[in-house]
Amino acid sequence: MIAIGSDHSGFALKQALMAHLDRRGLAYKDFGTYSEASCDYPVYAKAVANAVVSGECERGIIICGTGIGVSITANKIPGIRAALCGDCFSAEATRLHNDANVLCMGARVVGEGLALKIADTFLDTPFSNDERHIRRISMIEG
Repeated sequence: MIAIGSDHSGFALKQALMAHLDRRGLAYKDFGTYSEASCDYPVYAKAVANAVVSGECERGIIICGTGIGVSITANKIPGIRAALCGDCFSAEATRLHNDANVLCMGARVVGEGLALKIADTFLDTPFSNDERHIRRISMIEG
């Protein structure tokens, strides 16, 4: 299950991503926001991050205007490795090397087509399980 959330500026892109996940047959849970009315991004970033940490969801996707605010917020939750990605190379590398569990994107930074490709790359790339990456992740968390 994928946790997904956004603030008002990421709402339209979140809707497009959910439609894309539906087409792929991937289960997700929408943690809001549910309109384009102005709201506070930390509420939704924390909801997605907590769903991932608790095990309710395997991975998360959070969207705001730049992706920066939701990334900062999510990374405050112990056990979250949120990566702000604006390209497919970064999305692949953060999964392979960092075992990132939350993808953050900026709706005002990436267009819909690229965002869907970034999300696919993030969701489809497994962690490498290389010893050096496991060691580095434990250094981050320890």
